[in-house]
Amino acid sequence: MGLLDNLKAKLGPVKDKVGDLAQQHGDKIEQGLEKAAKVVDEKTKGKYSSQIQTGTGKAKDAIDRLAEKDGKDGGTGSTAH
Repeated sequence: MGLLDNLKAKLGPVKDKVGDLAQQHGDKIEQGLEKAAKVVDEKTKGKYSSQIQTGTGKAKDAIDRLAEKDGKDGGTGSTAH
């Protein structure tokens, strides 16, 4: 357990930093996700549209969760699936 505890202690500040970045730049991150999803969907000629849409929605939800800090919403407010 000592190794796991050390790892958690070292990753704590990183998680806080990522949360801060997600809070500050969540809208830009989501725009990038949309753009990437569109490119992939075009390259696959729509064959995987539903999977791409699902993955994009889950990624946006993850960004929103990271942006939430001390009960504050990062302003992205996206719940698209």
